[in-house]
Amino acid sequence: MKVLVIGAAGKTGRAVVEQAVSAGHQVTAFVHKADEYEVSDVRVIEGDATDSATMDAAVLGQDAVLDTIGGKTPYKETTLESSAANTIITAMQRNDVRRLVVTSMIGEGDSEANTTFYERLLVSTFLRGADKDKAAMESAVESSGLDWVILRPAILTDDPAKGNVRVFDPETGEKAHKITRADLADFMLAQLSSNEYLHQAVTIANS
Repeated sequence: MKVLVIGAAGKTGRAVVEQAVSAGHQVTAFVHKADEYEVSDVRVIEGDATDSATMDAAVLGQDAVLDTIGGKTPYKETTLESSAANTIITAMQRNDVRRLVVTSMIGEGDSEANTTFYERLLVSTFLRGADKDKAAMESAVESSGLDWVILRPAILTDDPAKGNVRVFDPETGEKAHKITRADLADFMLAQLSSNEYLHQAVTIANS
């Protein structure tokens, strides 16, 4: 499958690219600065994810898009993720690319029911800027008309993969604690060929 990974230079993006290549996908990595990104067996496109012409060129010919964009200063208000999402969606619609999988965060929408006290505190303080942006991003994705899946991971860690990703039901109120980036990447790639969570925003964690 031809897959475009946006935000490929970030920690989650790198994990997604690495696993996608290992799985045999033809990967295009969309990064802000190509000279700082060296990964073999990957086509690299440099650009601003909010630029429509660059995104059009990146999306053209793809089978799916994986959006892993995340701001480096989540405590500052921004529109990066929502603006990029709108650009990505428009490019996908224009080029007839249907499958879109995006990463959000726990605490958005009904996933608030699955947050621990510490996570709620984190969202209201350190992640306060990203919170509004991710909510706007999710809204854009949900109204896109595409074949989308939104992933709301619990607190991310750089630990080795545990291989036991769980989906948490908001109705139970069960608390989701942590998930490794490797497991998030694996679950994200699984959505390329599965319709189980199509048109859903799902909360995931290892425990």
